[in-house]
Amino acid sequence: MVITTPAVHDILRAFEEFGRAQREISSRLTRSLDLPRASIGLLRYLNAHGPVQIGCAAQHFRVDLSVTSRQVSALVDAGLAARDVDHDDRRARTVMLTDEGREKVAQLGKAVESMMAEIFEGWDPDELRLATAHMTAIAQTIAEHPGEQAHGAHTKEPKELA
Repeated sequence: MVITTPAVHDILRAFEEFGRAQREISSRLTRSLDLPRASIGLLRYLNAHGPVQIGCAAQHFRVDLSVTSRQVSALVDAGLAARDVDHDDRRARTVMLTDEGREKVAQLGKAVESMMAEIFEGWDPDELRLATAHMTAIAQTIAEHPGEQAHGAHTKEPKELA
């Protein structure tokens, strides 16, 4: 099936609007929880995956290593994360949450849940499930597209954590 130009423009416009909405939510959360900007995703990732190499986090977010390194530095400076030398590869650096970071992630989870419940208060649960399915399908389609890998992204697969 060929997608028409107006449909392409419509989805691009929807992506832009969604991106703005996502940044607004992130901004509200970082202000209310006194978090460094752009830290929410990395905090949640570290909480879910434990200590990881900084390069693996960059690969996960599909950003350059320098971007992730700056975000890690902001978390370390805020006392929410710590860096260490990777025990399996002494050349690599790992990052992990501190106790304060784990506490902040718990606060973040409650704040996100509360905010989303308020924002989507008027939505029917079936509408939310359908929206979630569409968003997941869009993300998967983009991720599976054989386009160029993000510049500088780390290509080594993250280690399985025991």
